[in-house]
Amino acid sequence: MKNHIIEYCLKKKGATKEFPFGPDSIVIKVAGKMFALIFEEKGLDIRLNLKCDPVIAENLREQHKNIRPGYHMNKKHWNTIMLDGSLSESDVFDMIDHSYDRVVKSLSKSLRESIAEMN
Repeated sequence: MKNHIIEYCLKKKGATKEFPFGPDSIVIKVAGKMFALIFEEKGLDIRLNLKCDPVIAENLREQHKNIRPGYHMNKKHWNTIMLDGSLSESDVFDMIDHSYDRVVKSLSKSLRESIAEMN
């Protein structure tokens, strides 16, 4: 599933992959702003940090035991999803879409327009 998630993130317009925290953590950004962090710790499930509307974030945490406040992130605006197979790939992709959209909407109009024009 990890590779599918990375591929899905990188299909987003303007998405780039970086390794600022070392080889075990993949940061996916748009216009220099992170919208996904994929990491694994030995012996644990792959984890995915995504930006999220605070109200939606709380609801997701209440509904799913494998969605928690963002690990090493602003816990109001970020969730950590444990990729243990309990969520469908389409649910995870919907959360990625939401994170990407929140970050893009926070960009300046000129940056949003330049991203929209990308193929």
